[in-house]
Amino acid sequence: MKSIRIYLLLALLATITLVSFLSVLQGYRSSTQKVDELFDQRLKNLANIIVHANHDTKPRQERMINTKPSVFFQIWSDNNVLLARSGNAPSTLAVDLQDTEQFHDINFNQYRWRTFVLKDNSLNRWVITAERIDLRYSLADTIVSAAIKPTVLAIPIAAIIIWFAIGFGLRPLKQLARQLNNKRADDLTPVVLKDTPEELSQLVTTTNDLLSRLNDAFIREQQFAADAAHELRTPISALKVQMHNLKQQANVQDAELTPLVDGIERMGHVVEQILSLYRNSPDQASKTFQAVNLYTLAQKILAEQYTQFEGKNQCVSLIGDKSCGVEGDEFALKTLLLNLINNAAKYSPDKSEIQVTVEQNKRHVCLMVEDSGPGVPKEDYERVLERFYRVDGDQHGSGEIGCGLGLAIVKHIVTVHDAKIILSQSELLGGLCVRVEFKGA
Repeated sequence: MKSIRIYLLLALLATITLVSFLSVLQGYRSSTQKVDELFDQRLKNLANIIVHANHDTKPRQERMINTKPSVFFQIWSDNNVLLARSGNAPSTLAVDLQDTEQFHDINFNQYRWRTFVLKDNSLNRWVITAERIDLRYSLADTIVSAAIKPTVLAIPIAAIIIWFAIGFGLRPLKQLARQLNNKRADDLTPVVLKDTPEELSQLVTTTNDLLSRLNDAFIREQQFAADAAHELRTPISALKVQMHNLKQQANVQDAELTPLVDGIERMGHVVEQILSLYRNSPDQASKTFQAVNLYTLAQKILAEQYTQFEGKNQCVSLIGDKSCGVEGDEFALKTLLLNLINNAAKYSPDKSEIQVTVEQNKRHVCLMVEDSGPGVPKEDYERVLERFYRVDGDQHGSGEIGCGLGLAIVKHIVTVHDAKIILSQSELLGGLCVRVEFKGA
């Protein structure tokens, strides 16, 4: 059911049409019965008029009297001598003269006729009157047609009235839908409707209860994230300090501490990525959308990460349009760039090349990060965007520490910004090429 309004309109029109048809059918039957009774009474009255108007009982030559073609009459003597008849009546006896008063249906002159026989006992003669039956049905059809036409013409008018009436009745539901649709991601205030109908009161109450529970859940989640950021970062920082102090002791070899150092670094990386994933959720990021220069942001991140490139003697370049701008959350876009650039640097070997391109065409602002590393197998392009998935698992060929969240966070940020991400092999450098297409600012 796509539309309640159309469903109600069709249901009501179908009901009206069905009820009208049944009433017309019953009216037709009733009209036919009433017409039969009226015409039968008219035949009887006609026979009685003839009996009382004509008292001649002497034998005489047959006389014919002209009448309308829809009726005829005959006058017969008691010994079956035709005394008089109408011009359209048969010259023979129309019915058997047996009963004093009796109705009969006969066929004559290609029509069906209704006849009435009346015995004039005082003059010992018989009067037969007849009328065409098809005219009775024609009259009944005329009566029913006159009753049907207003009903048929009224159905389109009723449809228009019902359409607007249903629309007026559904107006509170549209107001509720409009209020819910216009709510911002951070707006969990109760819904208020003026003159709420009884049928919607429970829905409004339930919706407001749900919004209240969601608001409480978001508050708890924000508090948890803030507490987790503090509680997780603090001990990790303390562990790093303790490891630094432990390295200063002469009797401890660096090789013995390397696994611990790597474990602490991995733990810190996972914590930062998880907190970044939360912070870039749609309800948080969409509140801070603004015009962001993607080229300038990439330039800053490359400058901040220069020591990482220098440590592996990597050559990094930034090319493109310096005025490329997008609508988005600056922190989220910074996280996206940082993850893409860090991945390119981390999984590319020493003395490799990394190129970041920011360009704009007629429809999109495109960000590309390419490297000369080993790349990603084509069959893993979709999977590397999933959370906690890494090519070859923890035994990655590069030996780099990772948790499988970097590209998942990138995809999440891309979704928040209504953008598109495409993975392919770099035609320029031979490694992985990650292309993100944003809508222009």
